[in-house]
Amino acid sequence: MSQAHPHERAAGQPVLKVTGLTKSYGAIQAVGGVSFQVQAGEIFGVIGPNGSGKTTLFNSMLGQITPNQGKIELNGEDVTSCGPLELNRRGVGRTFQTLQVFGKMTVRDNLIVAAQEHQGSLFSRMFAPSDSGLGARADALIDQFHIRHVAHKKAGELSYGQQKLVDIAMAFMSEPDLVLLDEPCAGVNPSLVGGISTLLKELNRNPKIGKHSSFVVIEHNMDFVMDLCHRIMVMVEGKVMAIGTPDEIRGNKQVLDAYLGN
Repeated sequence: MSQAHPHERAAGQPVLKVTGLTKSYGAIQAVGGVSFQVQAGEIFGVIGPNGSGKTTLFNSMLGQITPNQGKIELNGEDVTSCGPLELNRRGVGRTFQTLQVFGKMTVRDNLIVAAQEHQGSLFSRMFAPSDSGLGARADALIDQFHIRHVAHKKAGELSYGQQKLVDIAMAFMSEPDLVLLDEPCAGVNPSLVGGISTLLKELNRNPKIGKHSSFVVIEHNMDFVMDLCHRIMVMVEGKVMAIGTPDEIRGNKQVLDAYLGN
């Protein structure tokens, strides 16, 4: 049984609202006054050349670093100073550029552990059923991610692409409102990229696994972003250059110059 998230969103309220976010390291401003919103059920892409501030922005949204200025709101609640665990409990799932799977545990156990993090104290986990009542959800995701044939293998025995799928599935175990995906295609065989895109679209629009999630995706693979995302934000030198639909971004001369000139 999944827990309700402690904060419900008012109708029409964005899932994520970032206002005037700024982060400096000494004299270097990594992020300079970034503002955007992500609506319920939206897949929002973040792109930009290396050094554009994408990772700093993401780490701020994940609670891993605290911005110097600005505000991050989740379902209308200020979460600017929340750490990663608190954000997870409030309904934020996440993946990282580097895989976060437990190599010596089975795929199914990896998924269960990912959701246990969301469920509370160590004491409550010690006295919960062995799968903490999460087995059915893990099995549903295993089927949706087409990894049933490796569910009882140790994650460390899987190919990199399969481990990436497990990593993404783990982010969905806590039935999040918002999933932050950091380069889901990095290092993945090009033949698998289309499959990841299809899977994320299914998870976005098909609420049979919980409910609709909103996604924020950082990715260097432009074709992937253009195919997947409803809207895209382009960052250059720590600032927002443009926000728009894939077609609007494709037709933006300023964006094309920033990329072609890089």
